[in-house]
Amino acid sequence: MIPDPGLHFLEVSLARGYHRPLMDTKTIRLMWDYTKWADARAFEAVAKLAPEPYGKDLGSSLKSVRDTLTHVVSAQWIWLSRWKGASPKAMWTAVEFPTFAALKDRWTALHAEIETFVAAQTDATFAKDLVYQNTKGETLKYPLGALVLHMVNHSTYHRGQVTTLLRQLGAQPLPTDLVLFLGTR
Repeated sequence: MIPDPGLHFLEVSLARGYHRPLMDTKTIRLMWDYTKWADARAFEAVAKLAPEPYGKDLGSSLKSVRDTLTHVVSAQWIWLSRWKGASPKAMWTAVEFPTFAALKDRWTALHAEIETFVAAQTDATFAKDLVYQNTKGETLKYPLGALVLHMVNHSTYHRGQVTTLLRQLGAQPLPTDLVLFLGTR
């Protein structure tokens, strides 16, 4: 049996027919803080690349470090937009950010916006269902807190891809494990 670390994520809601996350503000804020820290470390590692390897097509699902990092930032933006009531029809493309500096500037501003949004939430607002449309125009509904945790998880997944791409380029990624972050607190 795994010991309870005191972070309570899930309870089962049979009435709704799916696992409904219990939106614990402390946990969600912790995970957002982790994402900020891990994203900063990924950007720090990528900053050491020259422009050619940064945009080099390595045959990955998102092709390059540039395209993958753009996807991470774009997904964070699209989720924040949805949380605020908008439903953008498309993600950003790497062409919109011709340099690493341009993407980093947008990421920095976006993280400040997300920070403000997350800090303003409560257990009640995180537990409240949010209705939005995805980029296919489908209407979906999930608790806000579940969507924040989804964005955190999505970012983690693609930072792992950035790590692999950096290694393929012979560059040195920085570790972004959650336990390392917890050790910094």
